[in-house]
Amino acid sequence: MPAFVMTEKCDGCKGQDKTACMYICPNDLMVLDKERMKAYQRDPQLCWECLCCGKICPQQAIDVRGYADFVPMGSSCIPLRGSEDIMWTIKFRDGEVKRFKFPIRTTPEGGAVPDGGFGDGSKANDINDQYLRTEPESAAMDFFAK
Repeated sequence: MPAFVMTEKCDGCKGQDKTACMYICPNDLMVLDKERMKAYQRDPQLCWECLCCGKICPQQAIDVRGYADFVPMGSSCIPLRGSEDIMWTIKFRDGEVKRFKFPIRTTPEGGAVPDGGFGDGSKANDINDQYLRTEPESAAMDFFAK
């Protein structure tokens, strides 16, 4: 099931021209209905279910399906984004609630180092090499390089 907007919670990000979910959606599927000032998804069949919109929504107005590998069937998964982390609340079918907190990236947009600071890229020039560009350093496999 793709992400969907709960209109009773959505406030259109307080009437701005572009909502948070519009800004973050990698497939440009989120749209703001200017008359109702509510966001909606223009084509649910194209949704990647990446959870980006659900994580960034300040009103928790976007619901997404929790996959069975991290949320058991019949449970709910609610992300709440803070300034430095995301709190995931999982509510199980039996009523038990668990919360998990994970830090968010704080690198400014466009400021991430492409290779993560590993390697000099010299291996990227040899297409027949068995290593990827930043290996073996990034894979902590320095002993294989000797």
